[in-house]
Amino acid sequence: MVEFFTQYITWWHWVVLGILFIILEMATGTFIVLGFGIAAVLVGLLDLIFGLNFLAQVTLWILCSITIIAVSFKYFKDQPTVSSSGQSNHGFDTLGTVTQAINTQTKGRVKFDNPVLGNTIWHASADQTLNIGDRVTIEEVNGQYLKVTPVPTSNTSKG
Repeated sequence: MVEFFTQYITWWHWVVLGILFIILEMATGTFIVLGFGIAAVLVGLLDLIFGLNFLAQVTLWILCSITIIAVSFKYFKDQPTVSSSGQSNHGFDTLGTVTQAINTQTKGRVKFDNPVLGNTIWHASADQTLNIGDRVTIEEVNGQYLKVTPVPTSNTSKG
């Protein structure tokens, strides 16, 4: 049986199988199938160079798959998965200036000194009326709107 597969399964079969696994990985996103695909392409290339028998090809494919999957999980496990970007408490200390008046019934606009979640200009609401030029900080993030609160002025000019 091994002789049959050695005769009829050639290097390009492994390369095609590897490419199919890599395409399948695009649908799954698990990195496991990617390991199978990379290992299959590697076995195909080694079979082209060294002319391995089928049992050696399958053994090499299994070993390479396990190694590639283990290394990729080790690498991705060490990557940070939590960042403050996009979180509702990101940039609460950033100061901004009201550019369109805000009152309790309507939203206005605020331009922040530094980008908050990637933007410097935000639609904002407040629990009190804020006039153009008032300095504010973020109280809370509500989807794509910010709720702001005025910065207490202590004998400093606005702007």
